[in-house]
Amino acid sequence: MTHTTTDRPAGDTGRTGGAIVPVLAFAGIVVAVMQTLLVPVIKDLPQLLSTSPSNATWVLTSTLLSGAVATPIMGRLGDLYGKRRLLITSLSVMVVGALISALTSDLLTMIAGRTLQGFAMGAIPLGIGLMRDMLPREKLPSAMALMSSSIGVGGGLALPLAALIAQHSDWHSLFYGAAGLGAFAIALTLLVVPESRMRAEGTFDVLGAVGLSVGLVLFLLPITKGSDWGWTSGTTLGLFAASAVVLLLWGVLELRIKAPLVDLRTTARPAVLFTNLASIMVGVSFYVVSLVLPQLLQLPTSTGYGLGQSMVMAGLIVAPLGLTMMFTAPVYARLSAKYGPKVTLILGLLIIAIGYGAGLGLMSAAWQSLVIAVVLGAGIGLAYSSLPALIVGAVPASETGAANGLNTLMRSIGTSVSSAVIGMVLANTANHVGGIAIPTMHGFRISFLIATGAVAVGLLLALFLPGRRPAQPQLRASSEEDANLARANEVLGAGFRGRVLDTDGGPVARAKVTLIDQRGRQAGATLSAEDGSYAVAVPAQGAYVLAARAVGHGPLASSVTHGGGAVDMDLSLPGESVSA
Repeated sequence: MTHTTTDRPAGDTGRTGGAIVPVLAFAGIVVAVMQTLLVPVIKDLPQLLSTSPSNATWVLTSTLLSGAVATPIMGRLGDLYGKRRLLITSLSVMVVGALISALTSDLLTMIAGRTLQGFAMGAIPLGIGLMRDMLPREKLPSAMALMSSSIGVGGGLALPLAALIAQHSDWHSLFYGAAGLGAFAIALTLLVVPESRMRAEGTFDVLGAVGLSVGLVLFLLPITKGSDWGWTSGTTLGLFAASAVVLLLWGVLELRIKAPLVDLRTTARPAVLFTNLASIMVGVSFYVVSLVLPQLLQLPTSTGYGLGQSMVMAGLIVAPLGLTMMFTAPVYARLSAKYGPKVTLILGLLIIAIGYGAGLGLMSAAWQSLVIAVVLGAGIGLAYSSLPALIVGAVPASETGAANGLNTLMRSIGTSVSSAVIGMVLANTANHVGGIAIPTMHGFRISFLIATGAVAVGLLLALFLPGRRPAQPQLRASSEEDANLARANEVLGAGFRGRVLDTDGGPVARAKVTLIDQRGRQAGATLSAEDGSYAVAVPAQGAYVLAARAVGHGPLASSVTHGGGAVDMDLSLPGESVSA
């Protein structure tokens, strides 16, 4: 896989380099706000839109469906045509959608605006991809952790702010505020974030995008509407069956074309497969607390278990969930540097399990809800922070956007499943008083048990993830090699760069990568990093041999031609042992 680009160098961040991470994280937070923006007014939507409760739910469902469709598609488009360009496009579509919703009280127009807002979810994997392309290795873990956690941070912080606005102003102000935040994020991105030079080969897989979109809608639609339609109804079962057929045909198509929307062979690697499956479980566990605690806090004390808090106070008590996730990012970076992202994912899942387990007995006071929010925020923050690092460590640099888009999709599927299952549990265990369904403590506790079960499954999946390979002390880089790597990282457009992988697609750390010219002389050399990445500058254009070797792997030599610009090339080492 090779490609060249002519855009601004990825490493040329200039004076704005230190601001790239907060700007991208802010964009992620703004996008995540869309998911919980209407939570404070959910119960009032039928009246506000002059429609039935079942029709009003489409205002939320439309955003969920479009976000699920957008994440892998925008990620792939970013890999092909520029991640910054597609990030700005995602935010622009969101702003347009927010303004449409702000100017209407018509149901269909509102659904159209909310659908456009959902497309902004593609900004999360695009931001992670930009960070991988531009940041030095030592800053990447904490940056990706913050970007990944922005989904929870934005959702958590939006609750009290949206509640405050909805309580003291016209509900359309929520959308005007979202549009303003989106416009501000676009301006900051234009001013601070440079375009990445990293590009993938090939063209956009239109047929694959259509197939995936149709399959996802057919799958997620009955999940989100199953409670209304009936889980055993012909419509629900028919849509599930249709989604299975469409996704199966889509998978066959993706395996046969040269440049697929989603590289299923890469997705099938253990590191990617088990990370994505664990992501679903993390998504399930995250959404349970978002559904249960606000309801418990706002129920009147006359129920015998409700905590009698106002909408705003309930949002403020739950807000530390998102704040703790944000402050967990630097902690994750230190833990991951020492133990690896697999261990931090397992640790995060264990903390989530402790939070939900303790929560079963901590539901009788507002301060107990605050404790639960903080503990779960720490666990979910560690788990969310680990996911992009595991994905980035297992896929080529040119597929970062698409791979993280698919991972974000897996989390969205988890939240969708969680919403459907918990909604059904709370509805079936509710007490009906005067025609109004009131959730019960029994339903809340069952919901927490479901979250604990999802975490247990996630822990089991995480145990199957490949462990971090230890560095090979036998290989040492000379000062000349260190200088060469530093020069390549500075130029980022005058050499070869990529990742050294084993036959299973896993990264090979401390592999010796040597550039040999036509006379057989060494023209450059370096050692691969912990995630297998390397960068070698070239002295001049021309033909070279790029050789790689590592302890426990066979040597590899590839003839390459450098015609100027950046050339991305992954090296796969055979598995047979060689002497050190």
